[in-house]
Amino acid sequence: MAKEGVKAREIKRQKLVAKFAAKRATLKAEGDFEGLDKLPKNSSPVRLHNRCKLTGRPRGYMRQFGISRVTFREMALAGKIPGVRKASW
Repeated sequence: MAKEGVKAREIKRQKLVAKFAAKRATLKAEGDFEGLDKLPKNSSPVRLHNRCKLTGRPRGYMRQFGISRVTFREMALAGKIPGVRKASW
């Protein structure tokens, strides 16, 4: 489980990216790199990292479900994810 501060920081970054997306796009189209430098560093979409919605784990993220592989496995074995079951052959 990730610390609450780390999760909050990631949410703050997401808000900043959304807030400055239009301004960043116009500055990039104009080629105004000095203007881009003056924007907050955390407003860059490159600084975002996918995290598990439930635990906040940054690694092993599954985009289709929005959770980490560990959480996915626990939920799948418990039958909490519809249409997913353990493979057997």
